[in-house]
Parts: sequence; structure tokens; C-alpha cells
Amino acid sequence: MKSLNIISLQNNYIFSNSILISCFGFLIIFFLLIFGKRFKLAVQLERFGLPIAVISGILGISIGPFGVIHFLPKETVNVWSNFPTPLLSLVFATLMMGRPIPNINGLVKPIFNQFLLALSLGFGQFFVGGLVVKYFLPPSMDINPLMGCLIEVGFEGGHGAASIIGESFNRLGFQNGLDLGLAMATMGLLSSSLLGSIFIFIGRNLGLSDTEEIREKKENPKQNSNKSTFADLRILIINLGFSGLAISFGFLLLEFLKYISSSFGEFSKEIIFSLPVFPFILIGSLLIRYILEKTKNTEFISNILQREIGILSTDLLIFTAMASLDIAVVFENWIIILVFTIFGLFWNLICIAYFAYFIFDDYWFEKSLIEFGNSTGVVASGLLLLRLADPKNISKTLPIFTSKQLFAQLILSGGLFTVLAPLMISNIGIDYWTEICAVITFAILFIALILNKGELKKS
Repeated sequence: MKSLNIISLQNNYIFSNSILISCFGFLIIFFLLIFGKRFKLAVQLERFGLPIAVISGILGISIGPFGVIHFLPKETVNVWSNFPTPLLSLVFATLMMGRPIPNINGLVKPIFNQFLLALSLGFGQFFVGGLVVKYFLPPSMDINPLMGCLIEVGFEGGHGAASIIGESFNRLGFQNGLDLGLAMATMGLLSSSLLGSIFIFIGRNLGLSDTEEIREKKENPKQNSNKSTFADLRILIINLGFSGLAISFGFLLLEFLKYISSSFGEFSKEIIFSLPVFPFILIGSLLIRYILEKTKNTEFISNILQREIGILSTDLLIFTAMASLDIAVVFENWIIILVFTIFGLFWNLICIAYFAYFIFDDYWFEKSLIEFGNSTGVVASGLLLLRLADPKNISKTLPIFTSKQLFAQLILSGGLFTVLAPLMISNIGIDYWTEICAVITFAILFIALILNKGELKKS
């Protein structure tokens, strides 16, 4: 009995120690990301398109349990692996909150084109994933048809969606689905950040971007000279409170749907219980902003603070997702992950090039870049790349993207079809599912071309 108590105490000590190390390391990265942006080298790297969050993430991998130095124990990155979901929730909470609801007059067509691009990317990833499973994976491997979802779940959905859909994978007999989904999400995040940085560098040197990089205006110090630290803290708490309110609304709405799901039948109930919370948080963010604007109380919201909360959450999301990558899982399934990553990136680039060449009439570089980031490494990556390419939002891509996201997020990127895909493959088979996605994908591409055929800029 005494030995059991000693073991229990040792386990509690190890767990508590891991939590302390994790939080301490997280705080170090937190301050590095904030103050690192003040260093000349970091500023120069960001100008070239390489964000400090990616550099920190690479550092996190190298000092992790599977890295070169082994400074961080496995328990630490296990704690960090739970951070992407709450951080991404903050990103969605600030997405609509921190800026006025866009006036879509004159933007209907650009929003619709951006929406069509998002749909073609998502359904195309299902289509390409099905082709990879059928024709490009070695026959000697243990292939599960549900692998056809991995590109969309990992690239479009990210770590949050991969965690939730991983439970569906497990129920449907795909035991490695969660690990592979998380690995694909991290590979997508890496690809998005690194390739996106290269695209920004090339775009600036070749003059592909129609915007010019202008430093954001600093707040007038005279306006803030009389503000106390207490007042600043009060404003921060209020803005964090509104973000938390949007997140709470999303969780409550999802819980309400789960509560009433029993009246919809077992199949609908399974879909609802597999839905991630992010689309509902986005709705909550929009609803709160709408109420504040209608009641003329927008002074409670600091656009700068909301933006900074979103930026910091994005940077921390990228770091924690990269640092918590289980290299052992990647090495064990490196062929599967590599093949899916290559084909997923190939489709994303082909599809985006199609829209950039035939569909977008202005600021095609910015519109393509943010969608590449979103379709490869979730919405946070797209926002990061756009922030680097167009910090002053000269292209007006941000309101177009956020307006589009209200609809696209409910369908893909962890929305209805992301949840539906594993169930459909299990019921109708990978062949029929791939054919359905192929028809939808090419129909979307054709519709986009027909709607814009009179304005082909390079035909």
C-alpha cells in the first residue's frame, strides 16, 4: 500500500512538473513572439516573408523530445498539443469582431469568386485524396479507404478538425486516422508558412503584388499619453471578454444542436456530434459585432487590440502545432504523409493558378495567397500570409475573405462535408465518393469560368 502511494505521488509530481515546464516554456515563446518582432533581424526576415512564428516553431521541433537537443520532455509537447484548438477559437472570435462589418456593395462578385475558389480547393482535396488512395499508394501498405479524407481534414481543417474527425476515424475502424490527420495538419502548416514565405519573396521581387508594403501607422502618442496602465488593462480585459463571449456563443450553439440532435435521427446526430466549434464561433463574432454596431457601442471594441489578439493567437498556434509534431509518427508513415502532402500541394497550386489567371481581375496575388494559406494550413495561416503581403489591406482582400468564410466554413474546413466525408466513404465506398467530389469540383471550376468569361484579363 505504501509503495502504491509513493508511485501515485511520483506520478503526480511528474505531471505537475510537466505542466509547469509546459507553461513556463509557453510563456517564454509568448514573450519571444512579442519582443522578437522588435529585433532588426526578425523585422528583416518578416519583410522577406518568413514570420518569426515559423522560426520559433522550427526551434520548438529541434529542442523537442524527437529533435536534436531533447530539451523539452514528451509530456511538455503533449500539453502543447492541446493548445491549437483554443488558439484557433480565439482567431475565429477576433476575425469579425475587430473590424467593421464589410459593406458588400460592389463586393458581391469578388466574394462569390473567393467562395468558389474555396469550394474547388476543398472538394478537389477530397477528389485528389481519393485518387491517391486508389492509384498512388504502394499496394504493400495497409491502406484504409478513409485515408482519402486526410488531405482535406489536415490541410483545410487543421489540428482542431483533425482532432475531432480523428474520433470518427477511430469509430469507423481507422485507428491511425487521428495521428495521420494531425501529422497532415502540421505538414500543411509547415508547407503553408514556408511556401507562402517563398511566394511573398518572389512576388515582391517580380512585382506580382499590386500593393506596396507600407508600415502600419503607429498610434498617436498624444492620444494615449493620459491613459493609465489601469485603463489599458481595462480595455484589454473588455476585449478579451468580448472574444470569450463569441467563443461561449459558439460552444452554446453547438451544445444546443447536440441537445436537439436526438430528434433528427442517428445519422444526423452523428454528424452534429462530429462538428467542430469554429464555424459557430465565427457566427458569434459576427453577431456581437452586428449588435455593437446597431446599438452604436463599437467604442467598447478596440480594433487594434482585437487584431493583435488574433495575430498573437495565430503565431502561438503555428508554434505549438509545429513544436508538438510527433516526429516518430511522421517517420513511421513518411511515405503516406509525403505522397498526400505532395499531391495536396499540387492540387492547391493548380487550382489557385487557375483562378489567378482566369477568374480574379485585380489583386489576384493577395486573393490567391490568403486562400493558399487557408487551404493548406487553416485560416490562421492565410491571415498571416496576407498580413505579410498586404499589411495595410490596400487590396481589400480581408473583408472579401472574411465574408466568404462565413459561408465556406460551414461547408468545408471542418464544416458539414468534412464531417460527412468519412461517413459517406464508409457507406458508399471510396470510388463513388471520389467521383462525386470530382463532379462537384469541376462543376465549380466551370461555373467560375462561365461567370467571368467576359472579363478574362489574360485571354
